Amino acid sequence: MPDRPPVLEVRRLTVRLDGRTVLRDLDLAVGDGEVLALLGPNGAGKTTLLRAIAGFERPATGSVHLDGVNLGRTPPHRRRIGLLFQDSALFPNRTVFENVAYAPLLQRRAEDEVRGEVDRLADLLSLGPLLDRHPSELSGGERQRVALARTLAARPRVVLLDEPFASVDVEIKADLRTQFRAALRASGTAAIHVTHDREEGLFLGDRVALLFEGRLAGTAPPESLYRHPGTVRAARFLGYNVVRGPAGPVAVHPEDVLLDVGDGPLYRVVAGGTTGRRSVVVLGRPDGERLEALVDSPPALDETVRVSWRRAEPLTEDPEPPAPKEPKKPPALART
Repeated sequence: MPDRPPVLEVRRLTVRLDGRTVLRDLDLAVGDGEVLALLGPNGAGKTTLLRAIAGFERPATGSVHLDGVNLGRTPPHRRRIGLLFQDSALFPNRTVFENVAYAPLLQRRAEDEVRGEVDRLADLLSLGPLLDRHPSELSGGERQRVALARTLAARPRVVLLDEPFASVDVEIKADLRTQFRAALRASGTAAIHVTHDREEGLFLGDRVALLFEGRLAGTAPPESLYRHPGTVRAARFLGYNVVRGPAGPVAVHPEDVLLDVGDGPLYRVVAGGTTGRRSVVVLGRPDGERLEALVDSPPALDETVRVSWRRAEPLTEDPEPPAPKEPKKPPALART
């Protein structure tokens, strides 16, 4: 549970799509003003969870609560939940100002209040010079900043962000992450930020939740989750090597792998490359075990080296997924 009082709670949520269970018995809470980063591979159920929270998917079981109120009978447009997806979905025939002002005007706020809201968000997200432009005149990063401003202008209790940087050029992602985080903090709006980019999730989240195959595998502050991944699958997703030790599996970060130090097991160099400042070395053993190491001076391809490590984090095995239930057979027809 978050340290702050929860504004959003998901309780025992199960969602089935086309006869397949996508989310299973899921519990999640987001504190008031907290940014929760939801990390997981493609197909884990992240977008389905956002759609269920927003009211676009009906749960098979479980419930979604906002400020303690069950939203089961509340339609999506009345849930006070903002949505922001990869596609900014701006109104093409409206200016940036008109896009951001749309929700406040729809809420029948006074004209001076609407202008003040737009000006505040324009300052937060560096949109001042863009207010008279149309979406077709903006870059991808600018459109996403406008989309966030339009979402926040409606004053939602929670914002759901589904991979908002996925279609943005790499060189501007760092600025966008910083601006999004600053805007959410300044607005005091709780948010769930979905991504499969672990660096993005660890940077943006006050807490990080890992989702695999519709189940939560851990929720914790970013540094704690990264240093103590807990399970084999979480460790691999966060970039660790998983090594089978005498007491069970352990996580070893590539930066902690030492070559030709001590009397550790022998590995053969099977591949190598660079990340820019350091070299990546892929090591293999005859039993199929693989390790990655980040080193300054890589050994030659096919060279045999001894391997040890500075630090290893104990892991638990991932729980077995439940077996699919057999469909019920129809009763046999009695012969007459």
